[in-house]
Amino acid sequence: MNTEPGMLARKLGMTQIFLADGTRVPVTVLHVAGNTVVAHRTVERDGYTALQLGLDEQKPVRMTKADLGRFRQADTAPRKFVREIRVQPDVLAKYPIGSQLPLDVLPEGALVDVTGTSKGKGFQGVLKRHKMSGKPNTHGTHEYFRHGGSIGCRLTPGRVHPGKRMGGHMGSERKTEQNLRVAKHVPDQGVVLVRGPVPGANDGYVIVRLAHKAAIRKSHGGKK
Repeated sequence: MNTEPGMLARKLGMTQIFLADGTRVPVTVLHVAGNTVVAHRTVERDGYTALQLGLDEQKPVRMTKADLGRFRQADTAPRKFVREIRVQPDVLAKYPIGSQLPLDVLPEGALVDVTGTSKGKGFQGVLKRHKMSGKPNTHGTHEYFRHGGSIGCRLTPGRVHPGKRMGGHMGSERKTEQNLRVAKHVPDQGVVLVRGPVPGANDGYVIVRLAHKAAIRKSHGGKK
């Protein structure tokens, strides 16, 4: 497990930066300013150790009384996006309740894993959902160009196997992009630029953690 916590972020969109040699690098802009520690989770009380973080202020009228009491106890304003991130026990003392996480939690050049909800595509057919090729667009094929073909398997077992690739709901799934590199900090705007795309639409919330696999390799002396 990493010794530093992750951060909550709001995806603002994608842009590009240029390196010293002129190389163009596509980056995703993540707004991370305002990551506030709302609560601690301890082994003695909860059975595990974690930081509960909140991002972006929410109007109190849109919160339940239970949630308002939670934020009042932490002496912080209500937050829209609240998530827990597992940490080592010694990290709790470093980030007390009510404190805000600095951008240095995600240092420049570090590898991170970004978790979010992918864009929802609604109900889609097999060509878009499973990249099937469809039927030949030639003489003799009528109204069957984008169909998935036969789904049965004769008399035995006489049913469609579970997991058969068919049309259905596409997207809106929890996804994690691993080993993305932090390209740059913009402290005055409270944003972090991460190289490459991250899951979700603009203005969607994501969780950014230091890369899990990179931490395992480091603990094993750089070996895979």
